Amino acid sequence: MRATDAEIVHLDLSAASIAIARRRAEIRGLENIRWLQVSLLDLPGLGLGEFDYINCSGVLHHLADPDAGLRALLGVLAADGAIGMMVYATYGRTGVYQMQELLRRINGGCEGIGQCLDNARQVLATLPATNWFARGEQLISDHRRGDAGIYDLLLHSQDRSYTVEELYAWLHDAHRLHIEFSDVGRGRAPYLPELVLAPRQPPFLDAVARLPPRQQQAIAELLGGTLVTHSFYLCRGARVAPYGDPECIPFFCHEPVTGPELSAIIHRSTDVPFVMRHSHTGISTPLDVGRFGKFILKYIDGRRSFAQVFALVRGEEKFRRSPPDDETLFRDFAPLYRFLNAIERLLLTRCRA
Repeated sequence: MRATDAEIVHLDLSAASIAIARRRAEIRGLENIRWLQVSLLDLPGLGLGEFDYINCSGVLHHLADPDAGLRALLGVLAADGAIGMMVYATYGRTGVYQMQELLRRINGGCEGIGQCLDNARQVLATLPATNWFARGEQLISDHRRGDAGIYDLLLHSQDRSYTVEELYAWLHDAHRLHIEFSDVGRGRAPYLPELVLAPRQPPFLDAVARLPPRQQQAIAELLGGTLVTHSFYLCRGARVAPYGDPECIPFFCHEPVTGPELSAIIHRSTDVPFVMRHSHTGISTPLDVGRFGKFILKYIDGRRSFAQVFALVRGEEKFRRSPPDDETLFRDFAPLYRFLNAIERLLLTRCRA
């Protein structure tokens, strides 16, 4: 937002959090930010106008009435605006909620937060290996960040979580919002059964693939068991850039990889089928790269549209005598695109960089 005329509003109840955010903004030379120490529940009455984008991460699940918080956000969201949200996920935090219950029982007679924290530290230091929190500790790190982390994770008095199905019931069914999951660093991969199980592809996945996306995502959450939070985007009505539109511009993001580099990797590979080994997400899966995949990737630069990329592919010497049409190229590239898009490394836009 640095090079735009956007007005940014930072809203927080905590003066300490605002102070940290202000210092970070100062270091980065950001001046187009308005700072408000107020509850988000008061947002509709502040007269700030409508927002094109709202980021609300780790807030609603700590409210007594999360739906009241959502309604406050929707009350100031522009008709074509979007919300980026994070809430706790139930299954990956199973051990956390058992620990919270354990500490409520142990701390029932505590005289102050200091004693509660001391008890929590003692419990963490002596957990048997069979404890569910100890078994799943690789999923959670908050308690290693000092007393504030222990309190927020294990002693917070107001903390609720959601499953995929509960999120759909709340956000889609009750509020008619479109949900696009986007796990930090992994994109939609934790919500896709075939990528949760990759490289194994058992036969039952064929039946799962025919289910509605909502059910597939719920299955993936249960299969993986690693989701401790749900991160997603919300908007009124689906507005996802459509694969198959020649005017869309494909671009790489999140990692310093280019189309030509990925094209060269595929060209050098002797694997049949080609196996994509993605170190950052830990996913290794066989992919159908098609006849034209490496040629399409070679011309993706974040500025060319698919129409322009395809024109260059048709200009390749080996395809000039029988040039493939757009429909053929889209169909051929689809498996490779679906994977790269699912892990959010290849996205689409209509705006040129």
